Amino acid sequence: MSNQRSRSTSSNEEELRLPRPPGIIRRFWARHPILADVLIALICLLLSIAPATVFGPYGSESDGSSIVAGVTISILVLGACALLLRRRQWPVVAFVAAYAVAVAYLFLLDPAGGPLLLVTSYAIAVYRSTRAAWIGFGVGMGSLTLIAAVLQLTGVVTLQSALNAVIGQLTLALIGTLIGVNVGGRKRYLEAVIDRSRQLLVERDQQAQLAASAERARIAREMHDIVSHSLTVIVALSEGAAATGDQERARDAATAAAATARGALTEMRSMLGVLRDGTGDVPLAPMESVAPHATVATAQNAGYPVTLTTIGEPNMSAAVSFAVGRIVQEGITNAMRHARGATRIAVHIDYSTDPVVIEIENDGVTGLIGTTGFGLRGLSERAAHVSGSFRSGPAGDHRWMLRAELPAASESTTSDRPEDAQ
Repeated sequence: MSNQRSRSTSSNEEELRLPRPPGIIRRFWARHPILADVLIALICLLLSIAPATVFGPYGSESDGSSIVAGVTISILVLGACALLLRRRQWPVVAFVAAYAVAVAYLFLLDPAGGPLLLVTSYAIAVYRSTRAAWIGFGVGMGSLTLIAAVLQLTGVVTLQSALNAVIGQLTLALIGTLIGVNVGGRKRYLEAVIDRSRQLLVERDQQAQLAASAERARIAREMHDIVSHSLTVIVALSEGAAATGDQERARDAATAAAATARGALTEMRSMLGVLRDGTGDVPLAPMESVAPHATVATAQNAGYPVTLTTIGEPNMSAAVSFAVGRIVQEGITNAMRHARGATRIAVHIDYSTDPVVIEIENDGVTGLIGTTGFGLRGLSERAAHVSGSFRSGPAGDHRWMLRAELPAASESTTSDRPEDAQ
């Protein structure tokens, strides 16, 4: 399963055909993110550790306590720079550590700063969110300004030193935030576009699979109706020809069987045309709708007691007309196959109503009748295909009833043309 998923992902990546990042330098850093993080951490360490070596209360001389404090802030700087190696995964942690260093810088004999706030403000905007970047900028600078004001009021630092420290850190944080917001917004936009492209590729493949499945189901229905009906008629005609001693009637039965077989071959040739690749003379759509009276006449020629009653004139869409013909064909075929003792197979079609009503009834039910065959399922699918309904079942007194109701103006519920209706 994992191999299939990886193959699918790589296939989608190939189909996306994303352009390479512009510029040799940018491509190099994109391929070596760890090296980039290490270099950034080292540069920040070099620029941040030097101010930390001159530490002590403002205006005091160096003594043992200031040396200890200098070592402490140096360790703090080392820790903050080490966190830069994980700035992509922990941007907030690195950001907080950078502000802690900025607060420690206020205690320097000569308040200074480093690039930590520049890098971490950029990181939180790119790897977290624009909102988090501005919230962090506001909270961090507000806290730093408040601490600097307290230190100035208590005489730890002068007003000038406090202002220099705050303005310097404010400038670095603001530049990092603005650049990070711009880069992060573009990065997230590109990621969203690429994710949407991948989703469209997946949906395209799923739609292709669904279309192929629907086409297989459609071909299966058509083949079932063509083969089932034609072979049932041919078997009946052949049995009749073999059973009769009248050569004339046997010849007529054989001729009818041959005509039915030729008609089935023509329908199958037209149906299989949808499987052809490229162009040709074979139409890429099913045949015209099967006329109910033609189906009834074929069954009557085979010796079955089939009658047809119609009310009104056909005024339907091509999809509904095709469905009516196939439902009548399959309904009669089911009666011919499963109700051999029937004395009446009555087909009633009411075109005067909307929906159009098709009823097929026979009186040859004996024993248990299955309701899950391909034929009944195909009839239900045909009715649903044109937004109609279908039901079948015993009607009492050894009778079996099929009833379908089809909206007269309905079209196929798929993207096929009306003549492709099922």
